[in-house]
Amino acid sequence: MTKPSGETAVPHISREDKAKVLSEALPFMQRYDGRTVVVKYGGHAMGSPELSRRFARDIVQLKQSGINPIVVHGGGPQIGRMLERLQINSAFEDGLRVTDRETVGVVEMVLAGSINKQVVADIQYAGGRAIGISGKDGNLVVARKLRRTRKDPDSNIERILDLGFVGEPEEVNADVLEGIAASDAIPVIAPIGTSPEGDTYNINADTFAGAIAVATGAKRLLLLTDVEGVLDRNKRLIRELSLAEARRLVHDGTISGGMIPKIETCISVVEQGVEGAVILDGRVPHIVLLELFTEHGVGTRVSMTGASDDD
Repeated sequence: MTKPSGETAVPHISREDKAKVLSEALPFMQRYDGRTVVVKYGGHAMGSPELSRRFARDIVQLKQSGINPIVVHGGGPQIGRMLERLQINSAFEDGLRVTDRETVGVVEMVLAGSINKQVVADIQYAGGRAIGISGKDGNLVVARKLRRTRKDPDSNIERILDLGFVGEPEEVNADVLEGIAASDAIPVIAPIGTSPEGDTYNINADTFAGAIAVATGAKRLLLLTDVEGVLDRNKRLIRELSLAEARRLVHDGTISGGMIPKIETCISVVEQGVEGAVILDGRVPHIVLLELFTEHGVGTRVSMTGASDDD
């Protein structure tokens, strides 16, 4: 059988090894029993049907293990393809899509429509119950316009970037999610918010997931991406980072580019009470289970002190 593009092969393991893994997972299942785990789902994992099905089965397994999973999904590549089909030009500023009124309509259609319902369908096919919503439903996420500035390197004068209908969470009404969880369903959320005036805002999925994690008192925030995690200057995975270490690596340039906003989200949520935020390679099959139910995890975990917890 041909391995899907971008997917990491799964090694064969014996029945004895499988039994050992299941046995060793028990204390970790107990650690997360009754707790909330927010998973930001995106990257190449969403583009592989087999990885998507495995992800859905893993989320169902979390729910059946007594954990309360909340899924927040992205969809940047799918939005880009739809804009191309509709011949709508799209530009980026500091990694964020400039979103005019026409573009935000397409963003909402893709995120809250096709992608959201496909994730819901995958989870239900795997035997779970899922309810797909966006941040607009029930005023789940009230947003404000995102303000960004850029300093001109020649004049040293800062100018305000107008990103259009790009927002950031201002208020999260977690009771909407509590109602879904009480019905034994899994919330699947598209990162769209609405302003008090009724404007629709496109919100970065990592930022959105972080706000949901804080508002729900989540034990973990998992950010699935297309890299192994945070790498040091020798390209080796860093498994644990304290807040101070994470800031230092940003300051000295070890963490750069698209990893910076992910680390900033991790720092922010840990400061606001989430026990740990983890950056994971979403291309690895069963990555969520490996992170939560094995001794050392498989990504980069950011926590207050950087030490492993034993609770």
